[in-house]
Amino acid sequence: MAQTWVPEACTLPTREQPLRAAGFDALFGALLAEVARPEPTRARLTLPLEVEARARDLAQREACCCSFFTFTFGRTDADTVWMDVAVPGPYVAVLDAMVGRAEASRTGAA
Repeated sequence: MAQTWVPEACTLPTREQPLRAAGFDALFGALLAEVARPEPTRARLTLPLEVEARARDLAQREACCCSFFTFTFGRTDADTVWMDVAVPGPYVAVLDAMVGRAEASRTGAA
């Protein structure tokens, strides 16, 4: 999670931010199958079904400190799950940074 992920609205203590970033990097890097951007305020991340609980836990913890995030989950098929990440318009730059981080982690560039 680059500093662009951390807007003033985030209540996560600064010392914990690298740990949260590492959690997302691990989820994205090893397991992210696809990243889509169906609209500017929403991204869809496709993951293997076996990490759904892990992704939900991470999303819940992130929504607690950055209440502007909305995470929604659904099944793509029997083997995959999608996680939609939505933000209000003023936070599109934060979502841009998250998507950039996801794509970089997925390709090993993070």
